[in-house]
Amino acid sequence: MSPVVEQLPRGGRVLIIRLRSLGDCVLTTPALSLLHEYRPDLHIAVMADHAFRPVFEHNPDLFLLPQPTLPEALAFRPHLTLNFHGGTRSMQLTAASLARWRAGFAHHSMARLYNVRIPRAQEILGEERTVHTAEHLASAMFYLGVPASDIPRARLHLPPSTAPEAPHGPLAIVHPFAATPEKTWPAERFVQLAAHMRDRLGLSPLLIGSDKDDFTPFREFPCFLGAPLDEIKMLMSMASLFVGNDSGPAHMAAAFGLPVLVFFGPSDEVVWRPWRTKYELLKNAAGCAAIPFDDALAALSRLEVKA
Repeated sequence: MSPVVEQLPRGGRVLIIRLRSLGDCVLTTPALSLLHEYRPDLHIAVMADHAFRPVFEHNPDLFLLPQPTLPEALAFRPHLTLNFHGGTRSMQLTAASLARWRAGFAHHSMARLYNVRIPRAQEILGEERTVHTAEHLASAMFYLGVPASDIPRARLHLPPSTAPEAPHGPLAIVHPFAATPEKTWPAERFVQLAAHMRDRLGLSPLLIGSDKDDFTPFREFPCFLGAPLDEIKMLMSMASLFVGNDSGPAHMAAAFGLPVLVFFGPSDEVVWRPWRTKYELLKNAAGCAAIPFDDALAALSRLEVKA
């Protein structure tokens, strides 16, 4: 039987479910690019939670960004629904879509709801190794019938009419926060590094984080607290460098092709390293606090970013 993508009618509708999180959403965009490039006639929609919709907004590969509700899943009338999320709500959305082909990874806990079960990326790619998240997601497209090829960089897009006002001097986006202590490089070292970028490299550090993060240690620098993702995208598009912990903003920076300096604790760097951009990755499995300041200075020097 022909692969699913080859059986889709001209102008067929494909629903991708990727509710969250930030890094996963960003790293879904290479898979979308592969599908759109092979079948530009398809009407591709992505369902994402409200906070993460800006990752997909203005993406020319997409036809629609419906709300992640059961009625909208049904109203889109997809021929193919591909569940990249795998949780209970995404399974409900998959079932509600009534798509002829309901696809998802075979390891998902409720994979019995799929009539197309996608095997391990290693089996699809023919390589028994740890794969990056971008490779994992793209492998689903290859299994469904998109010809195997190089997996492109993630892409984020601004509104077509947007003309960002250039900052005063080269901008360095700094994200000094993370979900857990072991993934967080110490605040005082971020302060030292930001001062070095400002005083020695002629860069303008701008710190970003949520409105729940403690910005007190960074009060000598400009800070954006709780800026929505569409504003963060704008800042990234104007920046010359990203420095931060292993978290979603690092993947946003890579999607804009920025040089990235990222600190890793116990997370698997093969799975979550910056994808297809120039980067320096400093890791200590015991936690980011064990990464010396001098190592960060040396890594920054290797990136060769300066005013």
